[in-house]
Amino acid sequence: MKISKKNLPFIGLSSLVLLTSSFATAAEMSDMDHSGMDISGDMSGMDHSGMDMSGDMSDMDHSGMDMSGDMSDMDHSSMDMSGMDHSGMDMSGDMSDMDHSSMDMSGDMSDMDHSGMDMSGDMSDMNHSGMDMSGDMSDMDHSSMDMSGDMSGMDHSGMDMSGMQGGQPPADARSPDYSNGVPYGQYGKPMMMGSMPLWGVSVDDLGYQFDEDQINFEATGWYGTDSNRIRLRTEGSAQTKDDKEIDSLSSLAYWKPLSIFWNGEAGVAYDTENDNAAVMAGIVGTAPYFIETDARAYLYTDGQLRLDLGAEYEWRLDQHWVVIPEVGLTAFSKDDHDNGITKGFNEMEAEIRLTYEMFSRQLAPYVGVSYETVLGKARGQRRQEDESIDSSSLTAGVKFWF
Repeated sequence: MKISKKNLPFIGLSSLVLLTSSFATAAEMSDMDHSGMDISGDMSGMDHSGMDMSGDMSDMDHSGMDMSGDMSDMDHSSMDMSGMDHSGMDMSGDMSDMDHSSMDMSGDMSDMDHSGMDMSGDMSDMNHSGMDMSGDMSDMDHSSMDMSGDMSGMDHSGMDMSGMQGGQPPADARSPDYSNGVPYGQYGKPMMMGSMPLWGVSVDDLGYQFDEDQINFEATGWYGTDSNRIRLRTEGSAQTKDDKEIDSLSSLAYWKPLSIFWNGEAGVAYDTENDNAAVMAGIVGTAPYFIETDARAYLYTDGQLRLDLGAEYEWRLDQHWVVIPEVGLTAFSKDDHDNGITKGFNEMEAEIRLTYEMFSRQLAPYVGVSYETVLGKARGQRRQEDESIDSSSLTAGVKFWF
């Protein structure tokens, strides 16, 4: 009894030292070496579900750890491996039934090294459905990791990898519209040029024919995008003497590109010369050798079909002087003596202009010569009515756009 009494203080002190050592060991495992650790036996029923490895394990070495035994039923559901090094870990054994469904890897694993990890064993039935990998794994090294085994049945359906690259963006990530949260101000959100609706007006001809004493005009206005537009077009002439009659053919059409060089248009039209409405369809574009070409067909309400063909070429002498020859043909499908129309080609118009494009190129005055002639049976009808068949005139005018 005396010996026991004398040893009681020593036993209490020893217990305190052992308890303190246990806490120190649990908190600091950073220099532990598992390189020769052999766990190749049967560990199929081992339960690590409550194993706490939350301490600092950033320098732990598992490079020679042998896990080739049967670990099919090992449970790591609550294991925390936030700082471990698995660079040489051998997992070539049978791990087909390992359950990682609740494994927490949410800590900082940025320096974990799996470069030499061997996972060539059978892992076909491993379950990672609830595995949490939301921590920082940006610096993990899997460069030499061997995963050549059978993993055909592994289940990752519920695996949380939101912390890895490709996961959810941080709150301060770039906004989808590249505004970074900065408002666009009074002008609103910018748009790509191809999708922005625009408008334009082009007056291709506004000139005076001295011999005919009349004003010729041809103008087009449009609104829309590069792929869809509404076009309003008018062309004709206005007499400047006697009754000052105006003859014009105007159309409102939908315009759309058909190919690289050709555009199509369809709409309605009205002809003041014969006071009749029509349905219009046409194709406009650039033929080989940069010849601007247009072909439009008009079906009038009385069944008459009109076809207008035109071609124009710009012969550029320098940056400002341009010579523009153009020609136009008109044909009809049937006779209309009341309006002086015969079946077939009726008229041909030709003109050549010398144009000077101003510095902005939006304004270009010109001088030129025009020629008109009657074709086919219309020539005989014009003679019977004592009307001129051919005519030419000096012209001057301007073309512009905005």
